[in-house]
Amino acid sequence: MADPHGIPGSLHLREALEVFGACSEPTQSQRHIKPLHRYIALRLAIEGGFDPEEITPHPPLRSEKSNKGNRRLVHDPAVENSVERTVLGGLKTKDIDVVVSKKDIGPVFAISVKGTTGAFRNLTNRMEEAIGDSTNLHIMYPGLVYGFLQVLRANRAGTPGLAPNDVAIHPDGLVVESVRRYHDALAELSGRRFVRDDLTRYERVAFVLAETAEGRLGAPFAGFPSTASPLRMETFFRDLYEIYDLRFPYAGPSLRSLSRNVWDENSPLFAEAGGLDRFEKETGYPPRLAY
Repeated sequence: MADPHGIPGSLHLREALEVFGACSEPTQSQRHIKPLHRYIALRLAIEGGFDPEEITPHPPLRSEKSNKGNRRLVHDPAVENSVERTVLGGLKTKDIDVVVSKKDIGPVFAISVKGTTGAFRNLTNRMEEAIGDSTNLHIMYPGLVYGFLQVLRANRAGTPGLAPNDVAIHPDGLVVESVRRYHDALAELSGRRFVRDDLTRYERVAFVLAETAEGRLGAPFAGFPSTASPLRMETFFRDLYEIYDLRFPYAGPSLRSLSRNVWDENSPLFAEAGGLDRFEKETGYPPRLAY
């Protein structure tokens, strides 16, 4: 869905997390997390420079060449879909939430998303699943740049009808111990940089608590993780792009398809949004442009 200026929805993290923050239905429907998948797919194209046609799910964008040969982005809702790509792992197949796949090479960049709405005392039990997913895919694709994004509802103590096990934040604003322990455990899974590094680790992990209160709905909770945490969302995408560039374009400079695009600043997408300045202000991240 686009606003009157032509900006497709879910371009901003808070907007993508609003449905998740307000979720009160069974999470098996995936409705609460699909906007976040859309946000990631859009960001990988606009900021990351990957062709929209290489991204699954396909964002509401397409790329085209201008008369001068530059690459441009066009907002096109007709090409959007919400499917996940099934990838053959070393142990079993895996449906990946968002994946970039290159022709004749296969998956090169992927992000798995886990949304947890409650039962926070049981969080560390999910580490086995996270470790298994990373190991499974890296066995088959050691070069895959794989990110993991964990999102929890920032349920505050004192909220009517909230079970004690579903509380994430104490009345004093501190995060409950079970959430802190889970964060620390995930930090041990982050930081895989080289192809021959530990297959059980992700290239990068990010951790976000999504606000649930009216007026702050969907906004990342500012008090956790700390600014010193390696799981801060602010550096998640930047770090993954850096690893991708070192692992693929740098290693294979003759394969032009591996290089990330730089978009024409006169792309129709930016013009429909009211200009580059407004676009960046609305999204919170800069498009990848050729200056």
